[in-house]
Amino acid sequence: MKTPATFYHAGCPVCIAAERQFADAIDPTRFDVEIVHLGEASSRIAEAESSGVKSVPALVIGEHPFHINFGAAIADLK
Repeated sequence: MKTPATFYHAGCPVCIAAERQFADAIDPTRFDVEIVHLGEASSRIAEAESSGVKSVPALVIGEHPFHINFGAAIADLK
């Protein structure tokens, strides 16, 4: 079974750069990857927050959030 991995971002330049690096680095045979653009899917902001995301870009692997860089605070996306 693959581990779920969700990459949340807001479409800013920092987020796009992180998404490109992320896409090249993660092994799709080990992870079930989903990329969520919170600027386009604002209904998923609460989901990101409940997963522990405080800022984007962020990667949630399983139940563990990893904040990659600071593009925008999650509160700024509401």
